[in-house]
Amino acid sequence: MWRLSWPMLVGQLASVGMGVADVAMTGHVSASELAAVSLGASVWSIILVTVMGTMMALNTVVAHETGAGQFGRIPHVVRQGLWMGLGVGLVACLIVNLSTLVFDHIGLTPDVAANAAMFVHAISIGMPAFACYRALYGYTTSINQTKPVMVIAVLGLLFNIFVNWLLVFGNWGMPRLGGVGCAVATGICLWLMFGAMLVWIRIAPAYRQTYPFTQWERPNWAEIGSMLRLGLPIGVTYLAEVSAFGAVSLMIARFGVVQVSASQIALNFSSLVFMVPLSFGMGLMTRVGHALGEGNAVRARFVAWVGVGMSLAFALLSAALIAVFRWEIARAYTSDPAVQELCAHLLLFAALFQLSDATQVATSSAIRGYKVTRQPMQIQLLAFWGFAMPLGYVLGLAPGWFAWSPAAPMGASGFWIGLVLGLTVAAVLLTRSLHHLSHARAGVTR
Repeated sequence: MWRLSWPMLVGQLASVGMGVADVAMTGHVSASELAAVSLGASVWSIILVTVMGTMMALNTVVAHETGAGQFGRIPHVVRQGLWMGLGVGLVACLIVNLSTLVFDHIGLTPDVAANAAMFVHAISIGMPAFACYRALYGYTTSINQTKPVMVIAVLGLLFNIFVNWLLVFGNWGMPRLGGVGCAVATGICLWLMFGAMLVWIRIAPAYRQTYPFTQWERPNWAEIGSMLRLGLPIGVTYLAEVSAFGAVSLMIARFGVVQVSASQIALNFSSLVFMVPLSFGMGLMTRVGHALGEGNAVRARFVAWVGVGMSLAFALLSAALIAVFRWEIARAYTSDPAVQELCAHLLLFAALFQLSDATQVATSSAIRGYKVTRQPMQIQLLAFWGFAMPLGYVLGLAPGWFAWSPAAPMGASGFWIGLVLGLTVAAVLLTRSLHHLSHARAGVTR
């Protein structure tokens, strides 16, 4: 599991690094450019993770075919996955461009709204490439080839930083585009990463048995529909989670700069730590799929709980480190004493939800390895939007119309309590679901 997962972890961290580089470099241009990039990136990231989740159907399907030894079917699946990726990418490109209309209705200054819209329009050119890249990502990781994911992501990060430096600041005679330069750099980078993956698959010996580009093939709508039925619930799940955290940021905004800044820092650091259990989850989905493809449901159950155990072990470690070093983490992000104090307080909540967050991502990934995707979607929609957000709203804002509101709004702390308890609900329900599913498939009646 570790050998399969660690290159994906490096790749995920490199992908996150692109967003960090965009914000860090734009921050040296002007405050309005930074605001525009932050807003544009928020909209872009919501659609991006939805596409990523939808394309994860390829991981499960290819893993099952690999486990079953049906290598002759994999090229067909990959070709249809690329058609699916092209369609999903074009639809997502349209949606992300239409979403810029919201910038005219949320009280932004005209220049920030215009720059945020330009950022989204420019970066959207990379969406079809990203969707097709994720199709090949699912293919290569599911046949145990994770090194290209790591290498291409790291090279993509370096390229992104360099082109940012050229276009954001106008170095070496290039046009000075400010925040829009970040979007152009990322859009180009996504196409180059897709191209690099195609080249890697073409020349690496590991792909010869399943090489997908030996023939032309029209879209098979039945095959694509089957993969969409697997992938769309995963995409909706990712959308629910990302939008919930985004909504928390918007609702905290009324409490002022200190609360917003502290909450954003805690969320940003938590997102970085989350890359580890997320990478374990991707590896877990592949390993469970292999075992089920082999027809070995007992081994699939064993693999699933080993993966959950690995995620919990990391969560215990990360929770302890966050709790112990919360002040150092806060000081690394900001020099404002008030923000540091509140951030250190919120990081205690972040430490607390490490266990439930790691459990819910591991168990949901294992369940998806069984080609079951609707149940995790339903559970996580319930946990985030049926429990965490309403509870956070009541505790954080203390609305007068609700009989059991606290005496005073708890602000950011109230929303974080809601997130902790919501993630706990998801972890408990998903663990129960995995227990019943894995035992039933293995023929265990107790």
